[in-house]
Amino acid sequence: MVGTTALTASPVLPPLPRLPMSIAADTMDRPLVLIVDDDEDMRSALRELMLSVGIDACCFGSTKELLHADLPERPGCLILDVRMPGASGLDLQQHLTLNGNTRPVIFLTGHGDIAMTVQAMKAGAVDFLTKPVRDQTLLDAVTAAIEKDVSQRAVARLVKQHVDRYAKLTPREREVLREVVKGRLNKQIAFDLGISEITVKLHRGNVTKKMQVTSIGQLIRIWELLPSEIRTERSA
Repeated sequence: MVGTTALTASPVLPPLPRLPMSIAADTMDRPLVLIVDDDEDMRSALRELMLSVGIDACCFGSTKELLHADLPERPGCLILDVRMPGASGLDLQQHLTLNGNTRPVIFLTGHGDIAMTVQAMKAGAVDFLTKPVRDQTLLDAVTAAIEKDVSQRAVARLVKQHVDRYAKLTPREREVLREVVKGRLNKQIAFDLGISEITVKLHRGNVTKKMQVTSIGQLIRIWELLPSEIRTERSA
């Protein structure tokens, strides 16, 4: 069973560091748990627990230490204490979210209350656990968080792939794509855009090739995955 801890907090966080990508492929696929707790004994106990089940772990005594570290871009999660010297775990969670870092967070604290729990969970925390915590309870939360991160990363790679392909479409091809995913017929698209049906067919063919799809269903699913700023942009 993993134990207890303490201390206070205040925000003001530095910018997130860029995470280096030059790491061996096999290492990059291995999960990494980032532990932030001002209690050294607690950090050691958590790290040993992770290592005991084959999960790599890095420890930090404060949010500032974490934010100034050069971290590998690997799947995983954060285990955060709530109350620490300097910025709190809740401050760090908010900071990561604002900077687009979606790495899942698990809170583990000896000083939790209902308000903190609600705030953390509303902000997307995987779990909010109190010390002392059963090893299996924490490991179950870590497993769920890692699975969530792996899934998020897979979706992000897929979305980037679709965005890159969409970027290769001409303005007219994008217009045709928009109409196609609305279920419009070629003759309707031709009328609305003031072009011939044959031209619409040519553009549709180019869209399916560039987006690398073989059916309208695939095209619609890809469209729904594209960022909202692309789906809502106005035609030039």
